[in-house]
Amino acid sequence: MNRLFAITLLIACRFALVEPNLRAETPKIISLQMIWDEGEHNAFTDLIRFRDRWWVSFREARDHGPSIGKVRVIVSNDGREWRSAALVNQTGVDLRDPKLSIMPDGRLMLIMGGSINDASKYGTRAPRVAFSTDGHQWTAPRKLLAEDHWLWRVTWHKEQAWSVSKLGEGKNPRRGMLYRSQDGLEWQWITEFHLPNDTWNASETTLRFMPDDELIALTRPHWIGTSKPPYKDWSWTKMKENIGGPNFIRLPDGDLWAAGRRYGEKSTTTLARLTRDSYQPMLTLPSGGDNSYPGMVWHDGLLWMSYYSSHEGKTSIYLAKIKLK
Repeated sequence: MNRLFAITLLIACRFALVEPNLRAETPKIISLQMIWDEGEHNAFTDLIRFRDRWWVSFREARDHGPSIGKVRVIVSNDGREWRSAALVNQTGVDLRDPKLSIMPDGRLMLIMGGSINDASKYGTRAPRVAFSTDGHQWTAPRKLLAEDHWLWRVTWHKEQAWSVSKLGEGKNPRRGMLYRSQDGLEWQWITEFHLPNDTWNASETTLRFMPDDELIALTRPHWIGTSKPPYKDWSWTKMKENIGGPNFIRLPDGDLWAAGRRYGEKSTTTLARLTRDSYQPMLTLPSGGDNSYPGMVWHDGLLWMSYYSSHEGKTSIYLAKIKLK
């Protein structure tokens, strides 16, 4: 009996140690709010904290497809009350997927895809960039690189901007090209992503740097890449999940959390644990239909996450606050 009691006590102690950690790893939505629905179709978000305020960028258009899109930037002091800060547009150009970043000189940078739609499915496209000192007044969108490129998201590291261009569309597989820039205007080619045994090559990609300068890429539809300086040679792991509109962040404790569109019986926006060789969905946010493309910021011990969804009828912008630990 004493031995049985000791074994039972040992098992109980192990569960007592493990269960709190398991509970702590389960994300919990603290608050969720629809923050914008004034456009006909509001989609493709990003989120940033700039000058002690919250800023969200997204596209307003007639629909998801090749209509003329404008970039709306909204601002909030507290994350609850939102107002329009700017509307960025370019005559005859469909501006899509606006992504925000803060430059070393303190300016806001807005990177976008710019498509000129014609009778074909995609028309022509090239990246655009605009700059602002206050989030309200923006420079006119300026064209970058050559036609058919699309710099999708910018990550700054040691005063350099890094981005992956998804080159190609339609019948030809997309190709991922890694670039860097000092000023967001002139871009230097670094390498091309060569994904193993995949006919659908690199598409939308988010890059994040680790403290030791390792660079991690989360790439649509199902790839995690890692590289060391000078970032010309990459190792790739194929995930079990397909993801659209991928984004991820590194928390102060070193954990990686990712979010994007999850495909299944229905499309949803999902939060997942990320490692260098795994992607584990942990939380499905209220979402459905046309949705996803999250922005992610860690602030005051919570994950703040913007995304769009049509699960309530109209395609609208949402903001969630999520407790991770």
